[in-house]
Amino acid sequence: MKTHLLKILTIIVCAGYLNTASAQSTNQAKIKGVLNDMQSKPVDYASVSLLNAKDSTTVMGTLSTEAGEYHFDNIKNGTYIVKATVVGYENASSQAFTVSDTSKIIQVPILKMKTSSRNLNTVVITATKPTIEHLADKTVINVAGSVLATGNTAMDILERAPGVTVDKDDNISLKGKQGVTVMINDKLTYLSATQLATLLRSTDGGTIQSIELITNPSAKYDAAGNSGIINIKLKKNKMSGTNGTVSVTGGVGTYVKSSENFSINHKDGNLNVFGNFSRGDIPQGRIIDIDRVVKDTSGKSTYFKQSSFMPSMNHYNNYSFGADYDTSPKNTIGFAVNGYFNTYDQGNTNNTNIASTPNGKPDSSQQTLSQVNQSYKNYTVDLNDTYKIDTLGQELSFDADYSKFNNNSNANYNTYFSNPLNPTEAPLYLRQITPSTIDIRVAKVDYTKNLTKSLKLEVGGKYSDVKTDNDLNATTKTDSGYVNDAALTNRFIYDEKISAGYVNFTKTYKNTSVEVGLRGEYTQSRGDLVTTDSVNQRKYFDLFPSAFLHHTFNDKNEINLSYSRRIDRPDYSDLNPFVYYLDQYTYSEGNPFLRPQYTNNFELNYTYNKSYNLSLSYAHTYDAIQQIILTNDATEASYQTNVNLSSQDSYNASLSIPVTITKWWSVQFDATAFYLKFKSDTLSGGVLNRGKVAYVAKANQTFTFAGFKAELFGNYQSPLVYGLYNIQARYNVDAGISRSFDDKKLNIKFSVDDIFNTERNDLSINYQSDDLLIRQKQESRIARLTLTYNFGNSSIKKREHKTAIDEESQRAGGH
Repeated sequence: MKTHLLKILTIIVCAGYLNTASAQSTNQAKIKGVLNDMQSKPVDYASVSLLNAKDSTTVMGTLSTEAGEYHFDNIKNGTYIVKATVVGYENASSQAFTVSDTSKIIQVPILKMKTSSRNLNTVVITATKPTIEHLADKTVINVAGSVLATGNTAMDILERAPGVTVDKDDNISLKGKQGVTVMINDKLTYLSATQLATLLRSTDGGTIQSIELITNPSAKYDAAGNSGIINIKLKKNKMSGTNGTVSVTGGVGTYVKSSENFSINHKDGNLNVFGNFSRGDIPQGRIIDIDRVVKDTSGKSTYFKQSSFMPSMNHYNNYSFGADYDTSPKNTIGFAVNGYFNTYDQGNTNNTNIASTPNGKPDSSQQTLSQVNQSYKNYTVDLNDTYKIDTLGQELSFDADYSKFNNNSNANYNTYFSNPLNPTEAPLYLRQITPSTIDIRVAKVDYTKNLTKSLKLEVGGKYSDVKTDNDLNATTKTDSGYVNDAALTNRFIYDEKISAGYVNFTKTYKNTSVEVGLRGEYTQSRGDLVTTDSVNQRKYFDLFPSAFLHHTFNDKNEINLSYSRRIDRPDYSDLNPFVYYLDQYTYSEGNPFLRPQYTNNFELNYTYNKSYNLSLSYAHTYDAIQQIILTNDATEASYQTNVNLSSQDSYNASLSIPVTITKWWSVQFDATAFYLKFKSDTLSGGVLNRGKVAYVAKANQTFTFAGFKAELFGNYQSPLVYGLYNIQARYNVDAGISRSFDDKKLNIKFSVDDIFNTERNDLSINYQSDDLLIRQKQESRIARLTLTYNFGNSSIKKREHKTAIDEESQRAGGH
């Protein structure tokens, strides 16, 4: 394996030299610089132009980053001037400088920008970013301003992102592969898949600025996530003084819904204070029909027909607040507290008919009435310090975080039987009380330095300690009252420590850059099933190399090659061998013997004019973690669990095309085709070897007319195979319209999701003796009206900070 990795790195590095050599005949330099205000603070999102010194014509333009940095690539010989403009500051220009045959990288002296004293009350400047930007290391979807964002949830917006799909259990896939790491403002969410879905469905889409898709992260990132990282960037208030936003949304589908959001930011000298609070009441309905055929050892079949109606109510309350203080022009310290206190209540009326013939009269039946009341509480405290050692890119940052989760579930299941052969069969009454806690402690340090003008070093380390405690208490009703049910009662304690370090080098050769990195992670885990006094301990060390090559042919054509090795550790809840009861014939359970899965990712990206993109990728995963549904032969019950398959192979091709039809009509087309192959020699006594080509197509049309902005979004996912599942096609159409008033302080939006009410999740399994069909319809056609009001002014932004807590929270929590 190591030999193969060395070959890969050698090929990529050599390719960089070859590309450089081929470009020697035509010199193309890189120009870069920094914009600061008079207090040496970065000036971000300024318009920066490269001008011809002879006639002041514009050669190229860009926007400064949050760090005030800008750059121009592939600049031919000549004499140039850099000019910067932004609202609230006077224009700034550099001295003229020359690019010659010997020029490789030209560092423009820092441009100082003075605050403008002009009255800007009558000045209105509008800058529109493209919906999708394809950068060298990621794809950025600019959500802010979308008619379909405000009033919808973060999960709704993710489902519209190119290459992203969400299945019936809210598992997120990127380019056909599950195992996505989700970050919010550069930090991971520290939640299990179930709790992550709850959080994303409780986050107002109107608070999202952009979504970043990073399919091959560098060694600086945690190695978790075999299909990459989805980073949700929340909006940042760039106005100074006191300012904020208030929004209210009302929605109508099967049920009436409401949500509110309030954010505020205040800047006074070197101190910046910010806060946000959002709440919502989101009722929803879901219908699930399950048809099963169970065969015994003699080949005799029993037919089960199950029908469930599951109304639910999600009450969410999310909060965050914090402050940043500039102790000097080079150093900023900060703290942030964020969390939530949510409840989720779900009822279920489940009817099961059991027959000996496919469509015959039921031989027996049962009804299960259940009510599950859950509460989720979390708070996370982050302390951080960032020190910019110099203006040449040398920086040191430190983070320390503590996060606490308290989750509780109280469930009641009442099952009533109708059996002519046993007419006096007593009802079954079951109660489950499941308190769980999670404690997460994380610290990390990162250091960056430009060793030369063309060589950058990044190095850092991280330590995390996670402890979960899940205690399931089950009781059943007897003549003497409720008594403990030992078969359904247990306690599971899990402790995991990860020590990690990384080093990353980036070398620039004119119009080619090469980046190589290596990350090491040492994991110690202990799973203690207290009830049976059994312990499962593991210790392992892994290396995760990464390599990237970026080559720019000219100002419109560029190509990226990348490789990375990734890991997916099981969710903490998936290692918990608890049995979660739905009815007598349906349950789920964890698997304490799940192993991590490892993936080698290879990707080729071609981008034209920063907008059109073609991506080809291949990934091989071994010990692939898969969710499966099997039959318990002894009880004839279906149960859901996770297992390790031998391998999973993924082949992917993606295409992104923006089209401007008229000045008022534009379309963003995105299509992804993929082939997934799953293999296992020992799955439930059989051999699994199957795959299928599938594709996802999305189109988002934008219309602007008479002060209005409208969007029409369409999505189609073809039938696909995922492990044991045969997943049926899915499709939907959404639409929305908005208009702003009062100098854009007030905005009104109206939208309808799934206009034709076609969204559903249907799948089947036909493996060994398992024959299963699931049809699921969730409330999806929802009309929403949103009012948003912005108040205040100024030019300071809330600093978004990446905390140390990342992968651990992604995997925290339980059902």
